[in-house]
Amino acid sequence: MINMRKILLLISCLYALNSFAQTNSFPADFIGHWKGKIQWMVAGKPTTEFSAQLNIEPADTAGQYTWTIIYGDDQKDIRPYLLKPLDTAKGHWVVDERDGIVLDSYVHGNNIHGAFTVQGTTLVDNYSVENGKLTIEFFTIKLDQKTSSGKGTEETPFVNSYPIVVYHKGVLTKLD
Repeated sequence: MINMRKILLLISCLYALNSFAQTNSFPADFIGHWKGKIQWMVAGKPTTEFSAQLNIEPADTAGQYTWTIIYGDDQKDIRPYLLKPLDTAKGHWVVDERDGIVLDSYVHGNNIHGAFTVQGTTLVDNYSVENGKLTIEFFTIKLDQKTSSGKGTEETPFVNSYPIVVYHKGVLTKLD
């Protein structure tokens, strides 16, 4: 009976890996001009909403893509980045801000996400394409406001947790 369970588990894993390989189409599903609203949520404050666009297109250099974020209807806040592959077999890409800042990003399924810390604040981002919509999420975490618990033993190790002080979420629709 145990051997049969192991065989069924192995078959399920192989099926899942095969399905993932067939459905993972990054960056192809992400290419295009996307537009929508992003909600900015801070605990205890009213939710704010603003317009945003994300334009992803093949760049002049093979294998690279423009990653242009535009905030606001007035289109005055334009952030022209480059998306570059580092190790596509491992899903490792970088967002090059073209000013010396390069952020690691990783592809898992239909998501590309990363995490970075600037001036004591960590941001975790996730971009996901599903059913023709691009969902964007940002979590802003304060590292200096951690709480610790646990006993420091093998059974109950010390664990730090951090407040998520801001959450952004938006759904963008493809324009072209």
